[in-house]
Amino acid sequence: MADCGALFSRLARRQVIGAGAAALALPRTVLAQGEGIGHVQALRGQAFALTGQARRALEAQAPLYLGDVVVTGQASRLQIRLGRRTRLALGANARLRIDRFVIADDSGEYELQAGPLLLEHDENGPTVPAAVRSPYGLIAVRGTRFFAGPSNDVFGVFVASGRVSVQAAGRSVLLDEGDGTNIARPGAPPTPPAPWGERRIRAALASVL
Repeated sequence: MADCGALFSRLARRQVIGAGAAALALPRTVLAQGEGIGHVQALRGQAFALTGQARRALEAQAPLYLGDVVVTGQASRLQIRLGRRTRLALGANARLRIDRFVIADDSGEYELQAGPLLLEHDENGPTVPAAVRSPYGLIAVRGTRFFAGPSNDVFGVFVASGRVSVQAAGRSVLLDEGDGTNIARPGAPPTPPAPWGERRIRAALASVL
């Protein structure tokens, strides 16, 4: 399983493009709605952000705000930086809402409404708690690099490093490095943890990078 995680990590670095079910306990200062939390690092294709009723087109270095719903177009790829240690990559036809964010430790809550996501935290420093909700279930994260989104005609979650808990349909599975799980449809439970093959890992990365 470690080999799969190493492959995932190497490919992610090589392919970088250019310059409530369960509440997450967020310590200290939480940013207010509409405050700046990050920016666009790279964009291929089209993307925009919704803040309330306002829609704005995104481009490299464009600011992002708490409460934004970030949307990508067809065949698009978007990379964003939040805070000091958090990076998110979105693939085509993705839709992600930034629900909460804590300045002190980069912890956050996100809603993945559609499409594929790669979430990474810088390796240096303490672990970073985060939670990602989707129509398929809840993903609880601590200081990790993982993929979530369409894969092999199901919703897949794969952990390249760290540990992730996936909760859906009253069942919870714990994924360690190299593990993945499948959720066939909204309302279905996650499958038991199992390693992903190299081809599937490559396809997951290609969908976001």
